[in-house]
Amino acid sequence: MTAVPENPSEKELETRSVDPSDGVPPSAARRVLDVAGALTGLILLSIPLFLLYLLVRLSSSGPGVFKQTRVGQGGRPFTMFKFRTMRQGVGGLTVTANCDPRLTKVGKLMREWSLDELPQLVNVLRGDMTLVGPRPETYDLAVHYDAHCRWIFDHRPGLTGVSEVRFRDFDVLPPGEEVDLVNYIERIVPARVQVDAVYLADPSMGATLRALWDTVRHILGFTIPPLEVTAHGTVTERSPHQPADAQRPAEEPGSAA
Repeated sequence: MTAVPENPSEKELETRSVDPSDGVPPSAARRVLDVAGALTGLILLSIPLFLLYLLVRLSSSGPGVFKQTRVGQGGRPFTMFKFRTMRQGVGGLTVTANCDPRLTKVGKLMREWSLDELPQLVNVLRGDMTLVGPRPETYDLAVHYDAHCRWIFDHRPGLTGVSEVRFRDFDVLPPGEEVDLVNYIERIVPARVQVDAVYLADPSMGATLRALWDTVRHILGFTIPPLEVTAHGTVTERSPHQPADAQRPAEEPGSAA
C-alpha cells in the first residue's frame, strides 16, 4: 500500500519548543477578583455543575471531567479541567469546529453555551488561570506559533478573554475553507493574538470587568461587535457577521476524549 504524503505546507511549519519563564502574573487586584469570582461561582453553581457532570457521564462513555496539559503563565504546563464534550477513541484534526462529528450531542450544546469551561473555575482558584486573559493553548499547537506571537505565553491564560467574544474565526477564514494546522497557525492565531493584545496592553480592573460583562452578554445571545486590529495597530469595531462555527483546539490532539 502506498503511503499518503503529508501536506507539504504543514511540513514547512517550524516546530519550536516552548521555553518556560516566570511570565507576567495578573495584578494583586485581579488576583483578588479571581479568587472571589471563582469561589462565588463554584458555590452558586455547585448543583448545576454536579448535574452537568452526571449528564456527560450518562450521555456517552468516558469520564465526566476531561483533563489536559495546557500552556500556562510563562510557558509552564498546568492541568486544565473541562467537561468532556467529545467521544473517546475517535481520531481527527487537532482543532475542532462546532459541527465536528466527534462532538457528542450534549457536548455540542455545552460548547454553544460555554458550559464545558465551567470546571476551569477550579483552575482560576488554584492560580493556574485568571478570569480574563488569552485562552490556554495545547503544546502540540503552541510549538508551531510564530516568534511574533509567542509573547502571548508570558501571560496567565484566562477562563475568558477579549478574543473569546470580540474575535470570530470566520473573519479570517472564508466559509467552507478547511480548518487545518496551517490555517490555524498562520491565519487564526496572529489575528486572535492581536485582539488579545488590546486587553493585555492595559489589563486594568475596568477592562477586566468590561470583558467579563461582554462574556455574560455573549453567552446570553447578545451580539458583541468583533474587533479588528489593522496592520498599523488601530483597533476598530466591525459590523457583526452571521453566526458561524468557531474552531477550538481539540480536547486531545489526534483523538477525541
